[in-house]
Amino acid sequence: MLKKNVVLMSVLLIFFSADSFAAKVFSWRDNDGQRYYSDSKPVGLGVKEMPLVGRVLYSVTRIYDGDTVLLDDHLKVRLLSINTPELERYNKLGEAGGEKAKERLRTLLSGQKVRLEKDLEHQDKYGRTLAHIFTVDGVHVNLEMVKSGWATVNIHPPNVQYSQAMLIAQQEAQVLHLGLWGMDDYQPKRIVTVLENKHYGWQRLIGTIHSAQIKRKYVYLGIDKLMVRIPRANLSFFPDVMTYIGKEVEVRGWVSRRGKIRSVLVRHPSALLVR
Repeated sequence: MLKKNVVLMSVLLIFFSADSFAAKVFSWRDNDGQRYYSDSKPVGLGVKEMPLVGRVLYSVTRIYDGDTVLLDDHLKVRLLSINTPELERYNKLGEAGGEKAKERLRTLLSGQKVRLEKDLEHQDKYGRTLAHIFTVDGVHVNLEMVKSGWATVNIHPPNVQYSQAMLIAQQEAQVLHLGLWGMDDYQPKRIVTVLENKHYGWQRLIGTIHSAQIKRKYVYLGIDKLMVRIPRANLSFFPDVMTYIGKEVEVRGWVSRRGKIRSVLVRHPSALLVR
């Protein structure tokens, strides 16, 4: 087997040569689980060819916060399926744990070349590229942020790749009170308490669902003084919404306000947990 440093040097040379867009890359793991890459296909190692689209290895030139980075080709990437607290900027207050989440992401990416893996939607409404980020050693950065407790899972169908692994990792981090899960700001709160005290940012809200209305674009679940909005396009991921009536639930998300109505948009059942 080729030595790791020789293999990685070969990968970097082929990627950053003038004709790197035509390169092929192969990957495999050794008996200890370490991932290797090469531009040539070794024999008898269970090697898989990696699908390539253009240049696949990047350097990270800037880390904006715990879930957004800038790559060396000026591509701004939003890490798929996770959310981290906002940092203080302009006239916007920062959220608890925001700096810690950014530092955790910086540690994971320090000195690393990375590749992107996209899902069905390639950009968000702000024009940022949506992707899972992997280091050259095969570390799934999005997943590691969840494992450490400094990111929460935020699934946006139809982008559901790796969702099961992420939800398992989140449950483990929550049980161990890691990162955000050990902070007072992210403990479950009664909806009335949150609304009366004007809490902002990502919340864990507790209440009992008392009604359900199916409209043209959304299903609306009434929960105390709040409405849970579920896009009808996402209903295939949920159980029958009528089964939520009478159940105490934990809603995870952001409270928005339109007129006198306050609501939380829930795109996936992982953000609407029956207690």
